[in-house]
Amino acid sequence: MKVIWSPLAEQRAIEAVDSIATDRPQAAADWLEELIARVEALGKFAKRGRVVPEIGKVTHRQIFHYPSRIIYRIDASQVVILTIRHGRRAWDPDEVAPGE
Repeated sequence: MKVIWSPLAEQRAIEAVDSIATDRPQAAADWLEELIARVEALGKFAKRGRVVPEIGKVTHRQIFHYPSRIIYRIDASQVVILTIRHGRRAWDPDEVAPGE
């Protein structure tokens, strides 16, 4: 399956890397490398994540990459990375539109 990043997910990944890099540039580079590897693995193992409890649809899943949640949707031929959220942030229902 093809893996596609939404603009929001890309923006959130950049924000996370920038935040980590403020104090630990190498840790930020390592975090990003691991994030990309985890996301790319979803192309082969899309259903490995848990259903997002706030959404409750089997098509919407999440995996964790400390300290973040990677929220994604499984379509017929692709996995769409919808957003990356810090694990301590409150859920924002507007972040993932109902049709996504």
